[in-house]
Amino acid sequence: MGPRLNWQKSSFSGGGEGNDCVELAFSAPTMLHLRESDAPTAVLTAPPTPLGDLLRAIRDGLL
Repeated sequence: MGPRLNWQKSSFSGGGEGNDCVELAFSAPTMLHLRESDAPTAVLTAPPTPLGDLLRAIRDGLL
């Protein structure tokens, strides 16, 4: 099992607990982890640049 990650909720996910949301975590040396709160065992792990490219493409409606 890998290191325990400190997951942070997206600011776009709304207020209270129980909301479905996107969560991000960071691990050394420089890896980002992305998951959806309603499927916490499915985690996408990538270096910051490719993951940032993916998130920008989603935001811009390219995917």
